[in-house]
Amino acid sequence: MDDLEAFLADVMPRLSAWCKAVHDGDIGEHQALWSHLDPVTLFGNAVPAARGWTDVSGGSAWVASNFRRSESLEYDVLAAGVSGDLGYVAGIERSVVTTAQHDEPVSSTLRVTTVFRREDGDWKVVHRHGDRYHPPAGQELTGERWSTRGRL
Repeated sequence: MDDLEAFLADVMPRLSAWCKAVHDGDIGEHQALWSHLDPVTLFGNAVPAARGWTDVSGGSAWVASNFRRSESLEYDVLAAGVSGDLGYVAGIERSVVTTAQHDEPVSSTLRVTTVFRREDGDWKVVHRHGDRYHPPAGQELTGERWSTRGRL
């Protein structure tokens, strides 16, 4: 297994579990997956840009408070890389969730980029940027598919 395969095998199940937990309204996985050391940042269209562990943790807690239940989650990895103690995953995150605003499940598709830093041998998120993804008809991007169950 090369470095990239080992990186993806380690981070993708944890990243998927973190996303599912947030969509279940649970911030607990956030504490384990994210670095608590600066610099850390969180960018998205639903939350103001956050910098530093306190702001990132608060922004993620606010996001999680808007979700009630994860019905499904799939992640298409479009690009990924690893070099030394830094790695990244860029992809399309597709989910079906129940939110505080909707009693019925709704679909959500995000373009996401997540940057990891290895700390004491463990990959930790140091940056995430996500925004809504609305591709033109017939131009949907797909990649290697992952779910909370692992590689599909």
